Amino acid sequence: MKIAPSILSADFARLSDEIGVIEEGGAEWVHVDVMDGHFVPNITIGPLIVDAARRSTNLPLDVHLMIKNPDHYLEAFVKAGADIVTVHQEACTHLHRTIQKIHELGAKAGVALNPGTSLETIRDVLPYLDLLLVMSVNPGFGGQSYIEASTAKLGRARAMLDEVGSDAELEVDGGVGVSNVEEILNAGASVVVAGSAVYGHPDGAAGFKGQGTTAQPSHLYPNNWDVCVRFAARYGGTVRHINDVSQEEREELGI
Repeated sequence: MKIAPSILSADFARLSDEIGVIEEGGAEWVHVDVMDGHFVPNITIGPLIVDAARRSTNLPLDVHLMIKNPDHYLEAFVKAGADIVTVHQEACTHLHRTIQKIHELGAKAGVALNPGTSLETIRDVLPYLDLLLVMSVNPGFGGQSYIEASTAKLGRARAMLDEVGSDAELEVDGGVGVSNVEEILNAGASVVVAGSAVYGHPDGAAGFKGQGTTAQPSHLYPNNWDVCVRFAARYGGTVRHINDVSQEEREELGI
């Protein structure tokens, strides 16, 4: 399982440092949420931030376009450094053509589905995908609660990918935590996006670099990346909040 921290919740004044911490902590991808204020009710970032992230890391940049008319901007994001470009089925009139264009530009192609969108809408393009993203919250804002029906949807998505012999990654984004990660993994997800769980605390992701910290529990922030990574290694590859961890688990981890 891959963990893809979302920089949407990072401190953009210290973006390079923030990315460096998650890289040292063991993140496999960097997830970049792009919103235009039209397809979703929020405005975030554009190619300039992707370019800055690209200059800060060699990790794959997983760029999620929550925007209308994504075809108009594919080239700009790939030139900025996107390794994976994910578009929404709901935003693409000619989805197959959009996937082709992403591949022609030299990037991997992903398709995202909102919670209310059926998997059947993308069945015919599954053989062409490098990534299928199942949204487990309605896109637009971080920190939302997981939609329980997403687990069954992930299971159906895994079955559909297996049916066509696809080795595409199955990614889940939104509300993943200690209470649901086991069922999400069992359903077939291979990539988990984590945003608020990593960067949400005012002190950011930088608290402790490296897994050998001797910090006391009183100094462990709820969203400290080092602590999250240690939980991921010990408890099955998920980012966890310190507040969700028992005293017994803390003692086992030596924190």
